[in-house]
Amino acid sequence: MQDAERSDTSVLTTLFAHNVWANLKLLDFCEQLTDEQIGTTAIGCFGSIRDTLWHIVGAEVSYVVRVNGKLPPTPVSRDQFPGFAAVKEVARWTNDELLQLALAARKDTIVREREHGLVFVYPLASLIAQVINHATEHRAQISAIITQLGMEPPDMSVWQYMMEIGESQELEDGADEA
Repeated sequence: MQDAERSDTSVLTTLFAHNVWANLKLLDFCEQLTDEQIGTTAIGCFGSIRDTLWHIVGAEVSYVVRVNGKLPPTPVSRDQFPGFAAVKEVARWTNDELLQLALAARKDTIVREREHGLVFVYPLASLIAQVINHATEHRAQISAIITQLGMEPPDMSVWQYMMEIGESQELEDGADEA
């Protein structure tokens, strides 16, 4: 993330900063799992941990493509997990692209998507809501699978994010009253 984005305190910037932080935190955790463990799935989940991780990031690539046609600098196949380093790189890239789209979006900004001879038209703001919601849902599914494997998934909450980046602090009672 660029310095100007770090100093921006807008809600959108915070939402996207948390989203990429949570995606990367989960990717870092899952990178330590065995191949058998990341191949695990559970009823009610999208698929295996591996497939769901790639689905989250691959979907974010598709959201960028739908709006501006851009692809990541390093091409990756949606059909095969490219490895953790590549997925993390793509996650960072999609975050930067999606944040820029979100910051530029207005209520009346419309996406026009052509597919199979049809044109789909919808508000960019709704697609941005989908970005955040989609990733959150699938991270929760992966956390459920990790729990079923008998492990504690990483804490990807906004509370943990605020603690890790220094936005939230524990103070002695009365210390903030001066």
